[in-house]
Amino acid sequence: MANLLVTGGAGFIGGNFVHYWAKTHPDDAIIVLDCLTYAGNRSTIAGVEQAELVVGDIRDTDLVDKLLRERDIATIVHFAAESHVDRSIHSPDAFIDTNVLGTNSLLKAARAVWLDTGTGRDHRFHHISTDEVYGSLGAHDPAFSEAHQYQPNSPYSASKAASDHLVRAYHHTYGLDTTTTNCSNNYGPYHYPEKLIPLFILNALSGKPLPIYGDGMNVRDWLYVEDHCRGIEAALQRGVAGETYNIGGGEELPNMAVIDRICTEVDRAFVEIDGLADRYPDAPAARGRATSELKTFVEDRKGHDRRYAIDETKARSEIGYAPLHDFEEGLRGTLRWYLENEDWWRPLQAR
Repeated sequence: MANLLVTGGAGFIGGNFVHYWAKTHPDDAIIVLDCLTYAGNRSTIAGVEQAELVVGDIRDTDLVDKLLRERDIATIVHFAAESHVDRSIHSPDAFIDTNVLGTNSLLKAARAVWLDTGTGRDHRFHHISTDEVYGSLGAHDPAFSEAHQYQPNSPYSASKAASDHLVRAYHHTYGLDTTTTNCSNNYGPYHYPEKLIPLFILNALSGKPLPIYGDGMNVRDWLYVEDHCRGIEAALQRGVAGETYNIGGGEELPNMAVIDRICTEVDRAFVEIDGLADRYPDAPAARGRATSELKTFVEDRKGHDRRYAIDETKARSEIGYAPLHDFEEGLRGTLRWYLENEDWWRPLQAR
């Protein structure tokens, strides 16, 4: 039996990881540290018996120190972060506070408990980061590898780049056992409806516009969130201390292609599932019309990176990672999850 501290475990990727770890490691105890900001929800991990939620801030070094000592924790899986690029453009301070100062606070506590007390126990600090730290690719550039130069272009990606550097420094300076994974765009259940896929699903159901930045041809690598959780598991179990691994979904698509697939899947669902038209009467599909009529072009985001792509060769060869879900399967499952879990997302819309 092991005890894990999962920061941000009531959020999207962290919450999915809690569900995944509880299912695949039923004897482990999971302590979730989350301050329950707008994107953190108790309901995301409700019913996971192994998970104990501690409401608190990762910047509270004393609290983290206490949890590590009292719960005999030897593994930290660090998800907690401000992550919405648009919010970072308008209000960057919160991103520095959480992503940089918060990560440093966790590292200080981990060093104090795992190294400075002289126990010499095995431990692991795993840091979840993003492909956005690498900047933007041209149409024909090779995909991001772990050796790619950091070139963050938004306050969000700059704050994540800083946190990556701190994790690396704590390993090389103090000997802390760390690993980092840089992931591509996640999607799946429990995704807060400010990001593209859940936002467009819920807007389609409500008959609201589907706002498309610029020409809609910005390219992203799409990763089903459960595959990401499997990649983190592989890094925890087989990753080498001090190393970084890129975790991708192998599905490089322009935003417009993603939006068109969302529209197609919503239209299909209204044909295949009885009662949807009664539940969502404002959806064009409820009246036999195409969801695509909701597409609306808007002014492009400032500093909008053109293309991200992940080279996951190192993760495949060194830790045995490979995604299991293709985009069509993952998107269809994601839509079905939102249709079946209105009690989870409806209160978020009401905010």
